[in-house]
Amino acid sequence: MKLSPRQEEIVCLVKENQPITSEALAGRLGVTRAALRADLAVLTMIGTLDAKPKVGYVYSGKSSSGLVYSHISKIKVSEIMSKPVTVNEDTMVYDAIVYLFLNDVGTLFIENNGILTGAVSRKDFLKISIGGTDIHKVPVGVIMTRMPNIICANENDNAYDLAKKIIEHEIDSIPVVEILKKTNGKDQIKVIGKVSKTNITKLFVKLGENEN
Repeated sequence: MKLSPRQEEIVCLVKENQPITSEALAGRLGVTRAALRADLAVLTMIGTLDAKPKVGYVYSGKSSSGLVYSHISKIKVSEIMSKPVTVNEDTMVYDAIVYLFLNDVGTLFIENNGILTGAVSRKDFLKISIGGTDIHKVPVGVIMTRMPNIICANENDNAYDLAKKIIEHEIDSIPVVEILKKTNGKDQIKVIGKVSKTNITKLFVKLGENEN
């Protein structure tokens, strides 16, 4: 298994400073603890790091090709995905922000007549909110990331590959889609689920409990 550059940096920092807390690691890397959560979950579950309660992370030196990794690579997206939260392009940014927090998600997926057209994240909402724009008058269609510039998955992808994509692209959530038809040479895509950092973390915790 090939680690991402940030995961390799985390391993080096743990080796040099063990035991080290997630807060200290985040400080060294200049990111938030939340941003490291998925990386640390991966490194712990494949056996590279050990997490010691109230102490921190230590380097275990175990091979990354262990039993847990074998399990993860066989789990399909369909087994861990959750229901997507969607709005249409005409939804005002203010209403979309309220909807985001009411549903406790990090990303809203944007649909037009049932077809996935884009996505908008907490980062997007934060940028427009601090920019002085009247969020009661701007629709999410103006600020969303549009297709085809969205990382997507299908039900048969494996969970480990999706976790890597979330980390590599530094995104909160990936839509699980199904291709309905082609129109003017373009795929018409429907979002049927999502896999987020939370889904991945829950999976790793569940596997860890099973191993114990």
